[in-house]
Amino acid sequence: MVDPAVILPSDPLLPRRVDPHFAWEAGALRAVGGGHVLLDHDALLAGDAEAAARRVPAGPGPLWYRGWMIPTARYAELAEVLAARGRPLLTGPDAYATAHELPGWYRTFESLTPASSWLPGTAWDRSALAAAAAELGGRGPAVVKDYVKSRKHEWAEACYVPDLADLDALDRVASRFAELQGEFLSGGLVVRRFEPFVRAADGRAEEARVWWLDGEPVLVGPHPDSPAHRVEPELSAVRPLVRRLGCRFVTTDLARRAGAGTADGAGAGAGQWRVVEVGDGQVSELPSGADVETLFRALLKA
Repeated sequence: MVDPAVILPSDPLLPRRVDPHFAWEAGALRAVGGGHVLLDHDALLAGDAEAAARRVPAGPGPLWYRGWMIPTARYAELAEVLAARGRPLLTGPDAYATAHELPGWYRTFESLTPASSWLPGTAWDRSALAAAAAELGGRGPAVVKDYVKSRKHEWAEACYVPDLADLDALDRVASRFAELQGEFLSGGLVVRRFEPFVRAADGRAEEARVWWLDGEPVLVGPHPDSPAHRVEPELSAVRPLVRRLGCRFVTTDLARRAGAGTADGAGAGAGQWRVVEVGDGQVSELPSGADVETLFRALLKA
């Protein structure tokens, strides 16, 4: 019997089976000689980590998680329950928060990512928004998001601010973003300098997602939002920053800067590869068609 090394979420309707969204990952894991156990993701979100992990047998042996995003507080609760069973998570709670939430990784990648400021919690007011805008120079285009996700599919309504000097627009977009996120708003509000990126003929950004394990890239592929666009990013500037971050399993989303110069103060020239987002590798989406067996071989070896 293969000792399980990966936790996958269970199907909410058939809890003895893998969630259908991750069934192909379970198959790839089996193909490289690995095993998995199941997590009740809904129970974890409800605050019952013991019930969530009831199908995880006692150790020995650490575990990776692969599945849906988990709020940092709930992840810490899960880590505690699993450690008590002799099955510690290979990404601890502090490392998870560092890679998963923008304030955790931003300073490390500041030279290669759009300038950002943030407001913890959900109770910001107009004066706090003005201060956040002032940190970015008080003018120019920006986007708003929370510590983890944006609402880029509601671009004009809940993401993009044409000019930070227009506090009415910033307030309106931030308020609508918070309304749409609701209880799923993670950490707080981020105001982030908008940078133009190279786009394909269909209008989608030519963006790559790189999977790093112990400071080395183990898988490079397209972003899940545009799986047909495969680009090869330059990693020489990113690699030392990933190592400096100190988290074992992370992803970086990379895109090339468009435009002719640095007039907006972003400090990035046309053609430079920029870090759009950093994420914890356990909860980053894999694009369809990705060579997931390569990824799992590396995780099992580690």
